Amino acid sequence: MSLVDVLNVTKEYANGDETIRPLDGVSLSIHEGDYVSLMGASGSGKSTLLNLIAGIDQVASGEIVVAGTDITKLSRGKLADWRAAHIGYVFQTHNLIPVLTAYENVELPLLLLPMSAAERRKRVEIALEAVDLTPRASHYPRQMSGGQEQRVGIARAIVASPTIIVADEPTGSLDDETTEQILSLLSRVNDELGMTLLMVTHDADAGARARRQVRLERGRLMENGKETKATTLRTA
Repeated sequence: MSLVDVLNVTKEYANGDETIRPLDGVSLSIHEGDYVSLMGASGSGKSTLLNLIAGIDQVASGEIVVAGTDITKLSRGKLADWRAAHIGYVFQTHNLIPVLTAYENVELPLLLLPMSAAERRKRVEIALEAVDLTPRASHYPRQMSGGQEQRVGIARAIVASPTIIVADEPTGSLDDETTEQILSLLSRVNDELGMTLLMVTHDADAGARARRQVRLERGRLMENGKETKATTLRTA
């Protein structure tokens, strides 16, 4: 069974008298350990789909089932708790809190979970080591390069051992050399840690680093030139 099943999902926005539909009956299955890149033209709905899977936005219709839970049926409070336990998010612009050190930024997601201080410390140390930033643990974002900030962002995303990591244009603001470093790190997260990864990117070279490539075209999701189809699930 898939780890993530997106089933006939539609997303709509009202724009005056016009209805904008960036996603129109989209379906996608992601298995545990997958590394999937999601590509498409600007405004095609890539980030919208990512945020739906992450439980940040809500569907107009359809289902999104993650690790057996249909998140479209959760209340806002339960969805926030679910997101804290299951989603690791890597942002394009890092989203680090400037008054917190690298260590404290990575620790933040763990403060939302029932965990002892000793366990938090162990997890943060492991996450910083995984991204080769242990020597920078006490540094603030202003004391780090853009690439180092993004590595802190990746450490923050993996620290809670989430069900899935979603990355929204994680190299969009980086130079070529730093982009290569971040893409290599994401591949290591997938290969060595076995974490499931969904990455939105407009860069075909970056997308090709993933095990699978899917593309949004006119509200439809395509893989290998064919539209992806829904898996039939029983709705409780």
